[in-house]
Amino acid sequence: MFKEIIIFIYLILFRIVFNIFRLLPLQRGKTVFVASFEDNILYTLRDVEKQTDERMIVLRLSDWKVTIQETARIRVLEFAFPHIFHWFQAVYHLATSKIIFVDNYYGFLAAANVRKEVSVIQLWHAAGAIKLFGLRNPAISERPAIAKWRFRKVYQHFDHVVVGCEAMAGIFQESFGIDHEKMLRTGVPRTDFFFDQLALEREREKFLRQYPVIRDKQVILYAPTFRNGPKTTAELPLNINEMCQSLCEDYVLFLHLHPAVKVDISISNQTFVIDLSDYHNVNHLLAFTDILITDYSSIPFEFSLLERPMIFFAYDEEAYSVASGFWEPYEDMVPGPIVKNTTELVDALLQKDAFDMDAVRKFARKWNAYSRGRSSQALVERFYRS
Repeated sequence: MFKEIIIFIYLILFRIVFNIFRLLPLQRGKTVFVASFEDNILYTLRDVEKQTDERMIVLRLSDWKVTIQETARIRVLEFAFPHIFHWFQAVYHLATSKIIFVDNYYGFLAAANVRKEVSVIQLWHAAGAIKLFGLRNPAISERPAIAKWRFRKVYQHFDHVVVGCEAMAGIFQESFGIDHEKMLRTGVPRTDFFFDQLALEREREKFLRQYPVIRDKQVILYAPTFRNGPKTTAELPLNINEMCQSLCEDYVLFLHLHPAVKVDISISNQTFVIDLSDYHNVNHLLAFTDILITDYSSIPFEFSLLERPMIFFAYDEEAYSVASGFWEPYEDMVPGPIVKNTTELVDALLQKDAFDMDAVRKFARKWNAYSRGRSSQALVERFYRS
């Protein structure tokens, strides 16, 4: 309840400041981006810069690690305390911009009396979804009534939600409680990367120079979804030593965990496992990944575009299903073998016929129907060329 009181006070402050700035006229030629994640914002920002003369204001949340180069047309503001001066400027730009891109749930929208002429465009941060979120998140039932009201208020501000397929359009409608007319079928900007062969090759070559050990080996990437709980230390569910006994000669294992999660990966063969949890752009890691190991993350939706095999290490499937919930039965959603422990995982890796690549291609077509390599361009044309 104390947290809710703090949020309530913050939103009152935000509303007062926002309404003062709202007395000023809307400014044409200015776009605001509110960013927690990277790819969708950066791809959209790039095409706005390329196709228009807009000034761009990027409001960066405190946990966003990406550096954006400021230019004559791009301004970056820290939209978090203790950056008070930046915070007031951020609210000013939110109150006076005609186009606002967001990529997550932002509670301040519940207190933003946005004008009818303004378009709030939700880019989100995933091309698909396995687990429930938004209003369908099971944890919602435990929140107080004022929090539920706030969630709905935020979602009501989404004028458009960018989608890559009809399946995700339906998920957004349920998760946000909004109508299908708000779905913007331009495709997911971040997926443009997977259609750019030069960009893919550039990232592969960069990692080959940095990690020459991968040149003659198969690269496995373990990228699980983030789980609630202790962030400072965690027990890795993979038995790295057991994996190394069977795989060290022909494989390299990269880890991409939540940056706040610290695990002990010390083993006898130090060239087998490399921790890249601090690497901000997981799409770039996928460029040189031969086999992906994940669980309930949204990463498979993008990785499927490369038509490479995946294994789903769902060691806690039953407990996770109760806590977070799935949109469909898990085994019906994932395009690869499901394993429960390290032994099963190693067996799947060594049995090449375990991978159904037709299922991967079908999965890619379903979830990326509108994402065909020019999603960023199509999105910008929709709002700046129409």
